[in-house]
Amino acid sequence: MLVDEVKRFRVVPVLVLNNVDWAEKIGRSLVDNDLPLVELTLRTPSAFDSLKKLVKIDGLTVGVGSVQSADQMESAQALGASFAVSAGINEKLLLKAKELAFDYLPGVSTPSEILSAIEYGLETLKWFPAGALGGPETLKAISAPFPNITFVPTGGITPKNMKEYLALDSVLGVGGSWMFSKSDSEEEYFAKLKEALVEIKE
Repeated sequence: MLVDEVKRFRVVPVLVLNNVDWAEKIGRSLVDNDLPLVELTLRTPSAFDSLKKLVKIDGLTVGVGSVQSADQMESAQALGASFAVSAGINEKLLLKAKELAFDYLPGVSTPSEILSAIEYGLETLKWFPAGALGGPETLKAISAPFPNITFVPTGGITPKNMKEYLALDSVLGVGGSWMFSKSDSEEEYFAKLKEALVEIKE
């Protein structure tokens, strides 16, 4: 289950990928560097093509992020994705995830949205956009009335503030994209990826 994977690794790499040809190498890099978990966002036209490659990698748990519709969720599961993540929360996605028995991490930012998620029996939620919402101190305050809910803050997470989030009792893990550089150079991209993955484990 996604919750178990997040609890184990504490970091969910969030990948926005334009170059499908790099998908397999990225996935293998994650496995080889002991962080075999990735949330592939559906923000690019080629996202589902990349998903097809990632799900074939042994030992890699692959989910999709930036999900906006029930159809996207259904398609992702059919292709082999293990979980889905969305920036916000709505009833159609919640019901579709339940129908599919699909691990789902909806995004919330307010106590009212947290209450909505609780009504559907969810106990782990994405808190987004974490940095813009005020960071660890704000999450500490917002989570206080919900002692049975854990969060995966995402948005503005960096190696410098990651440990502040992870120190909170309410935080199961963090989601971030800092390990994936914006370089167009394949050599530089993968060198930086390996460096970032090694740093996470330190």
